[in-house]
Amino acid sequence: MKKRKVLLKICSLILVLGYFSGIFTATSAYAQEDILTITQNAGYQTNEFYKPKASIVIEAQTGQVLWEDNPDLKWNPASIAKLMSVYLVFEAMANGQFTLDTTVKATDNDQAISQIYELSNNSIVSGVDYPVRDLLYATLVQSSNVATVMLANLVTANDEAKFIHMMNDKAKKLGMTNSTFYNCSGAETGSFNGYYKPEGIDQNADNVTTARDLAILSYHLLKNYPDTVTYTSPTQITIMENTPYAEVLENHNYSLPGLAYGYEGADGLKTGSSPTGGFNYAATAKRENTRLIEIVLGVGDWEDQEGELQRHAFGNAIFDQAFATYEYKQLLPKGNNTINKEEVILEQDFYGVIQRNTEPAFNLSADKVTLNTSLTQVSPTIKAPSVGFKYAKKLKALQHSTLLKNGNKKNSLSTFFINGLLVILGFLFMALSKLFKKEPSETGNAKNISPLFVLGIILVLVGIGLSIYTVGVGPWI
Repeated sequence: MKKRKVLLKICSLILVLGYFSGIFTATSAYAQEDILTITQNAGYQTNEFYKPKASIVIEAQTGQVLWEDNPDLKWNPASIAKLMSVYLVFEAMANGQFTLDTTVKATDNDQAISQIYELSNNSIVSGVDYPVRDLLYATLVQSSNVATVMLANLVTANDEAKFIHMMNDKAKKLGMTNSTFYNCSGAETGSFNGYYKPEGIDQNADNVTTARDLAILSYHLLKNYPDTVTYTSPTQITIMENTPYAEVLENHNYSLPGLAYGYEGADGLKTGSSPTGGFNYAATAKRENTRLIEIVLGVGDWEDQEGELQRHAFGNAIFDQAFATYEYKQLLPKGNNTINKEEVILEQDFYGVIQRNTEPAFNLSADKVTLNTSLTQVSPTIKAPSVGFKYAKKLKALQHSTLLKNGNKKNSLSTFFINGLLVILGFLFMALSKLFKKEPSETGNAKNISPLFVLGIILVLVGIGLSIYTVGVGPWI
């Protein structure tokens, strides 16, 4: 008995040690495969000093997370905040407030802001009319603070504080739960020398957000306003062409094809840098049917401008890993399919994200087909891909029901008549069996169950069974 207890304790100890050893090994393996290691293995020269504070990669169609590292760390996004301002500009155009050809007459304040050396700007001259289209290019290519302010004032008829409240309201609506905006451009209000001063808003506060929230914003921006990439993809563009105010703008997104860290398929979104935020990067790239969105925050230090390039090394490396591991593709065609041994009919083609060189698995729930995956959604407000379906047998019954409604009732009525007749005959035979039942002989050898009675039971059961079939599937004749 004592030996048995000792053996049980030894076995329990081995199991516990094995369990925690497995956890330690898995954690160690995961820790080694961090963003710095991935970037160095991709061939980029970098070190711990430049390692991002937070990062995330999501698939742009589904909003599913393919990579994350501290995605909910609160951070100053610097000029990436302009993406929220641009979202509100596109929304205003969609609501009919103005168009791309609408012009904004520059004010003395606008000209003064454009001349503040410490801010990223383009040239603005008071009294000149600037088309919305060109102001969008200035905002997204040149990262112009003055162009952003001019667009924000157009949306709200020069109510600067109202626009900030709109930014925060929109953030909540989109599911950006850890974001607060204090200015429209990413630069502290106090740095505008009083020329931009939203009433009641803290002038010295930095915008606050997270990698996850910026990914959510980018997801909705690209989904609702896909033309965004038209304004984020040029490496160089001239605005106010054929006027005395023509100006060439240069893009700071060095991952665009043709630039220093050119990446195949990259076409936006926005960079941002500041003394408190370091160097940040929001990017999107598309290869074949797969479009990805990534956010990289807090690369290096403002005092070392090498971080402006290093952010692209990290961004390219995790893009590479995500593109190599996952793809967005058609998983099931519209129409007849067999899923989990069930014959179903899909309302439309089903697309989703899957690891390359693997076979998808599916779930049937209520009237939806979903992908059985370990990937999570970047936000609970963004639902996982699904497609409606009907079971094939139910559809067949519906088709028979439709035929009935269209006047072809004869077969169904005839079927129910025969089913009922079988049940009636069954009961009749059971009754007759009582009449012809033999009296027991003196020896007691008479059979207890009459053949007529057995036949009656069979007819009743067949009639009931065929009636159930007719209701569930359709006429059997």
